[in-house]
This record gives sequence, C-alpha cells and structure tokens, in this order.
Amino acid sequence: MPKTVICHDQYGKLYKVNADKLTFRPSIYGLLIEGDKILLSPGFGGYDFPGGGAELHETIEDTLKREFWEETGFKVKPLKLLRNHTSFFYAVIRKQYWNCLCFYFLVKRVGGKLSKTGFDESEKKYADLAEWIKIEEINKIKFINSLGDSLSKKLIKSAFYAKK
Repeated sequence: MPKTVICHDQYGKLYKVNADKLTFRPSIYGLLIEGDKILLSPGFGGYDFPGGGAELHETIEDTLKREFWEETGFKVKPLKLLRNHTSFFYAVIRKQYWNCLCFYFLVKRVGGKLSKTGFDESEKKYADLAEWIKIEEINKIKFINSLGDSLSKKLIKSAFYAKK
C-alpha cells in the first residue's frame, strides 16, 4: 500500500496524496528589511516572502539570488539563515504536489530596482510588484504561504529585532 501524505495549498485546503505523486522541491526565501519596512510579494489575496524553488544545478545561495531578483528586481546577498521547515504543498496554479524543504534567510540589498520583469508565466497569473510594508503594519496583512500567517509574522519580528 503506497504511503500517503497530507498536502496543503496556500489557503490551507488539505489534500490526501500518494507520496509517489510528490516532487522534491527545495525552496529558498529572503527577508529584506530596510529601516522599519520589509519587502513582501503580493499574490493570492495576501503576501509572501520573495523566493521560490531551486533548479537542479543551483546552490542555495544561487537560488536565493535568482528567485529574489525575479520576484522583486533587487539583487541580494544572504546574511543569516533564520528558519527552515518541511512543507507538503499543493501548488494550485501549477497543479503539482511538492515536498518542500523551505529555507528563510535575512538578506541585504546590493543592487537593482523594484520590478516585476523577472516573473515567469505562472507568476504573471497571481503575483504583483513587491511592496514595502512597515513592520508595525504586518499584523494588518494576511500571509499566504507554507509557513502560515502567525509564523510568518513571528519570523519578521524576530528578524527585525535581530537586525538592530
């Protein structure tokens, strides 16, 4: 009998899936905090951290730099690993079930300008230009990601205070 796992989508809907349907997907995200603001990616009626899946030939750092640039237009340098976790995720738009190993890094901007020209065809369907959000305002927004709303807000607050 094949092993099953429970996947969730960005809205929290659950899916019972045979494990052989999963694709392994390391996913790397960046938290860019400047002053009293954090840069977040809007999509699916909420926000997420800029980032995404690694390509087979990429290192974690390469993935972080590429994904962050594609989703924001900014070039970044990783400063510190803040958190990692596993997520069994259903990507609704791509219709794929993923076993994601997620890594969240504090990053520093080293160049670029805010843009969405790096979006792939899938991202053009749900994403928009990244936005600077005041840290004091994050409790007013909704996070739609594999980390979840509450943990995303805790991660931002701990990153913000660690940066000081």
